[in-house]
Amino acid sequence: MPVSGTGNFPRILSGSRCSMSALVWSVVGFLLMLQLYSLVSHRNAVSGDIQLHMSRRPLLQELEQAEEENIQIPPARGKRPRRAAKRRHKQNTPLVDEFLDENSQLRHVFFPDMKTAVGPRNTGNDSYHYHPGRIWLDSEGKPIQAHGGGMLFDERSSTYYWYGEYKDGPTYHNKKGTARVDIIGVGCYSSKDLWTWKNEGIVLAAKETNETHDLHKSNVLERPKVVYNEKTGKYVMWMHIDDVNYTKAAVGIAISDYPTGPFEYLRSQRPHGCESRDMSIFKDDDGVAYIIYSSEHNSELHVGPLTEDYLDVKPDMRRILVGQHREAPALFKYRDTYYMITSGCTGWAPNEALAHAADSIMGPWETMGNPCIGGNKMFRLATFLAQSTFVIPLPGIPGSYIFMADRWNPAELRDSRYVWLPLVIGGLADRPFEFSFGFPLWPRVSIYWHRKWRLPLSSRESK
Repeated sequence: MPVSGTGNFPRILSGSRCSMSALVWSVVGFLLMLQLYSLVSHRNAVSGDIQLHMSRRPLLQELEQAEEENIQIPPARGKRPRRAAKRRHKQNTPLVDEFLDENSQLRHVFFPDMKTAVGPRNTGNDSYHYHPGRIWLDSEGKPIQAHGGGMLFDERSSTYYWYGEYKDGPTYHNKKGTARVDIIGVGCYSSKDLWTWKNEGIVLAAKETNETHDLHKSNVLERPKVVYNEKTGKYVMWMHIDDVNYTKAAVGIAISDYPTGPFEYLRSQRPHGCESRDMSIFKDDDGVAYIIYSSEHNSELHVGPLTEDYLDVKPDMRRILVGQHREAPALFKYRDTYYMITSGCTGWAPNEALAHAADSIMGPWETMGNPCIGGNKMFRLATFLAQSTFVIPLPGIPGSYIFMADRWNPAELRDSRYVWLPLVIGGLADRPFEFSFGFPLWPRVSIYWHRKWRLPLSSRESK
């Protein structure tokens, strides 16, 4: 005999299955509606950015008129010099091969001589104009030494401080074709207008005799970045620290009471226990600072917050752009969206920059494509023969920035040049995104090539 009441059991199971199915479809519908809302919100934001971009058009019109380049590659004259051949990368274009050849007939195009140098002592039409690739002189008439640098705007003094690698020493080459300069220290320059730079000296110096010290001249110090901590009143410097063979792969940390130093070196470490090579520091609007660095043999980037005193990393870390082999990260923010310019990993050979965007600095990050406009195709594929290092917001013009990059000269590193160009956010991105069903969620990032340019008048007046 059947147990009393079991006759309704199949109908109960059937009802349960129907309820479960309805619940699942309700959740799916909710998620789809949430995704649709997110897409509509983003598209409205993009539309708003385009409208804002159009309203800024009179100010940006000159900056957005990118110039073209017609660089003619000379006929081959036989084999390249051995040192240039060793610097060659399989992804190189003919333009980059010519660039790496220190005996090239185009050397004067890539590295103009001292006769064309620009600086505050020069008079005439070149005043307050940037000339990417030319020698840039400080207020004393000497070439600026701040390579792989970063910028700090000190609100207390309304002054910009430019920190970078001081490389005014001989370049040494090994059998593998790599080049280096002994550590001299971190150079610092100050400016009120982002064009006239006063040499504030070496704010973190090498150690000449202590061979066990991270800053011994035989080691590597690269890409110094400085942020100010309002809670402690300290200026905090982070930098890439390595040995001559690049096996240490660490960060170094130093502090100072003043932006002009001297900085006290505290220690080196591997953030989150991971290799760290090319790196940068980004300070958000809420005062939280983040480190981002190339790791796992430069195959991916890691990002995570610093402690409140900016002297260490917190445990939280995210791996981003995994397997994409990107380095030289330069972060900036616009209207609650985080942006980043990165470089490929091809040694001293310049390569194609990529722009990335994210709603959260911790990711996920989307790749938006090559931001370079102007020059010619080979010039754009080589980021105008330069590599990213930092991005500076332009005062008074929202969504407009200065893209800071280095044109490395591995034959003579002290003669590496600076490529500063206007960067503008606006318009539709040029490739579909992975996480948004192909819809562009953010406006395009554009870096415009100019042989000669200057800041818009409103930006100069707002400083």
